Amino acid sequence: MLKFNHCVLVTRLYFEQADEYAPLLNLKKATRKTSKSSKRPAVSMAGFPAYQLDRYLKILVQDLNKHVAICDEFVNDAPNRAKGELQYTRQVSRIITPGTLIDEHFMDPWENNYLLSIHIDPKTLEKDKAVTRSPGSSNVASVLNLPRTEVGLAWIDLSSGDFLTQSTDIASLPTAVARIKPREIVLDSIFEEAEYSRIVSILQEDGHIITFQEPSSESLTMKDWIPMLEDVVNDFDTTNFTLSEVAAGGSLLHYVKHQLLGSRTRLQAPVRHQAEDHMSIDKNSLRALEIRSTVRDGTYEGSLLHSLKSTVTKSGTRLLSQRLAAPSMSLSTINDRLDLVEEMVEYPQLRQDVISLLWQTFDSFRLVTKFTYGRGNADDLMELSKTIATTFELFNVVREHTNSRNAVSTAAGARTSEIRRRQCMSALERRFDLEGVLELSGRIQDAIDEDALSEYHRVEDEQAEEMSGLAQDVLGREAGEDDLKDMPKRIQPKPHAITGSFKSATDGRDDIWIMKRKASHTLQRLHKSLDNMSDAKAQLEARLRDEMDVTSLTLKWTPNLAHIAHVKGKDVSRVITHYPKSLSSSKSTRSFQVPEWTQLGARMDETRFHIRNEEQRVLGELREGVVRNLVRLRRNAAVLDELDVACAFAILAVEKHFVRPVLTSGTSHNIVGGRHPVVDNSSGDQGRKFTPNDCILDDKERIWLITGPNMAGKSTYLRQNALISILAQTGSFVPAEYAEIGLVDKVFSRVGSADNLYLDQSTFMVEMLETAQILKEATPYSFVIMDEVGRGTTPEDGIAVGYACLHHLYHVNKCRTLFATHFHALADMTKDFDRLACYCNDVREEADGKFSYVHRLQRGVNRESHALKVARVAGLPEEAIAVAAQIRKQLKGD
Repeated sequence: MLKFNHCVLVTRLYFEQADEYAPLLNLKKATRKTSKSSKRPAVSMAGFPAYQLDRYLKILVQDLNKHVAICDEFVNDAPNRAKGELQYTRQVSRIITPGTLIDEHFMDPWENNYLLSIHIDPKTLEKDKAVTRSPGSSNVASVLNLPRTEVGLAWIDLSSGDFLTQSTDIASLPTAVARIKPREIVLDSIFEEAEYSRIVSILQEDGHIITFQEPSSESLTMKDWIPMLEDVVNDFDTTNFTLSEVAAGGSLLHYVKHQLLGSRTRLQAPVRHQAEDHMSIDKNSLRALEIRSTVRDGTYEGSLLHSLKSTVTKSGTRLLSQRLAAPSMSLSTINDRLDLVEEMVEYPQLRQDVISLLWQTFDSFRLVTKFTYGRGNADDLMELSKTIATTFELFNVVREHTNSRNAVSTAAGARTSEIRRRQCMSALERRFDLEGVLELSGRIQDAIDEDALSEYHRVEDEQAEEMSGLAQDVLGREAGEDDLKDMPKRIQPKPHAITGSFKSATDGRDDIWIMKRKASHTLQRLHKSLDNMSDAKAQLEARLRDEMDVTSLTLKWTPNLAHIAHVKGKDVSRVITHYPKSLSSSKSTRSFQVPEWTQLGARMDETRFHIRNEEQRVLGELREGVVRNLVRLRRNAAVLDELDVACAFAILAVEKHFVRPVLTSGTSHNIVGGRHPVVDNSSGDQGRKFTPNDCILDDKERIWLITGPNMAGKSTYLRQNALISILAQTGSFVPAEYAEIGLVDKVFSRVGSADNLYLDQSTFMVEMLETAQILKEATPYSFVIMDEVGRGTTPEDGIAVGYACLHHLYHVNKCRTLFATHFHALADMTKDFDRLACYCNDVREEADGKFSYVHRLQRGVNRESHALKVARVAGLPEEAIAVAAQIRKQLKGD
């Protein structure tokens, strides 16, 4: 086990691992000496029942980020046993890490579980060594100043089979990693050296889990990937992948093979993520715009994804999250998505039918991938069969709708938009691939007895409850030397549905068989034979009762006595003359052996054994059928996900009054009556009305300089316009009365304030790092929002920095920009910027001293921030308010 010393070995912990992990897992730790005379220290040990593996895996892998080695018991080969070895041997069957989860119950079904490999050419690393860093500069700043060195990325989700690659550069690496959101990152061990620590520090700063591995001794090419891909993937185009992507992919698959210990994977064909095909949302903007989680506490609730989530399937939600983090830059792709959404908006019955059927499906991507690892069971097969049947219904719904639309359009003529939407539905219909999978679904339904499977689980749960009670009784006491003799030598995990049948201690027709008799000719023959033997048993039991005149006699099987006849009460004395030899007796019962029953029972046991084996064989055939149809099943799953996302967007459009945006290849941003998609929702829930605002950025006015009071909604306005662009390029309708948007290649956001104590960075330093990235990266097709840049230093320096940013954005970047500030002097300093316009919001004061915010933007500059009003609302003591008012008056007087 030395080669697994970096792992926690479960389900039994010994020595130092027991000392370290027993307290973390809340397990009782016991100690035992190897022998009474030994002077060696006692061995520490702890453990837990195997059926609780998922519970402790969650703590170890997901909470503590540990690598766990699963040790299973295997029957030792006969030659080894002949040499005196034990009957059972323990072997590591799999290593589980945060990024290599497959079907563990604690996995988040709504998110991908990505494992990411990063490759940088060693020659580049040598150059990196030579880059000197000025005193006090940060890791982020030094990385941004590195040459545009190519970095290869490859990432997979073992639970769904997704496999993607990308080329980026060191400066863009944090943004790419933030978009992927991996659970684990694999780096070559060379990165552990101190001179290469800056990139590692950047990744650790963002909380990523990093695993270092020794580089493979073999130079892997893309041809070496093929054995780990779907069977049909043997001639995919390898020319589109860069050398760095190939290296990253090779390192990734090498790591996976080591963790799975030889288990074959069947990943989807690798898809190359090309940066130019997607809008770039840097890691700061992903956070500040709260796309997948909130800034305050990092939770899902309150994020854009939460606000938009009307999807009904788990895989559909994962697709929605992926699209929000990487909106499309392709006009045709965006319009295809919008066409599908519009069709669902225009035809409510179609939308309702699709959603109703989607509710009946299961997570196909993760279901079918389980079978590629040989882990799928009877329950998974039934879920897959139902999903296939529902997919066929969805196909019919889409086909009937398309046919009816074609008939109407042909008869009455159609507008361009109608034709485009009709073509979209026809293309969607053609993407369904049902050849072979319907037959597979029928075979599963014909083979598996769903009622018996439910009964199986009922008995299974009863056994698990009983087992749990036993474990609690034992573990509830202090585990010392004396307690060890009371602990069961082995607590077996509860039987799993994959075994094919419930190994009941009863006999006759009380066995639970999860396969229907007609599942195979062999099963039919075996069940018929078992039925005949059961009838023979009943006849034998009746004959024995008559011959001995005993009504309580039963023929049964027990673990200790095997096949016996059993009587009780007054019948005990009557059977002694017939069967004087007793196997077991008490005052009121007697058990004895009947040769006929012994022979018949043995034949029945043998038949049950053959039935179980045949059920296993049939299950194996069904699993192989799933794997043979793997590609088709994944294609259909992708169609279902797209329908789910389209229906979710359609629901939002109808319920929240979103409109279809017009996307162009220009650089305009024309929003009429725009609203923040999250704040608008929460305002309605709280009984408040959200104030819409326009935003017209074009060649005439490329930058809006926005002033106004605190709490009047400037930051919300900035964010909502960035989010509207993201939604539009995701393929969603947007919260506005009208929206015409030129494609945005990058979204940048410099809003909010926070320091970074871990890296010894002040609030102002963090602000400048983010600003530096914007000024270096933004292009004329980018969309930038900046809020109160320069506030973290003196007013003079802040105004200077703010002006410098506006000057650079105006003359160099030339991008669409919303710039909010309380430095009113900036409006005067930029009055010669012909394509910069000033807008503001205000406060409406009442005669009684009360006030309200005017959230509607209007042209001009508001030189009053009304900060003292906000302070009074926040509850500052009136004494403090009075002092502040006096000082403010003095300062204005100066």
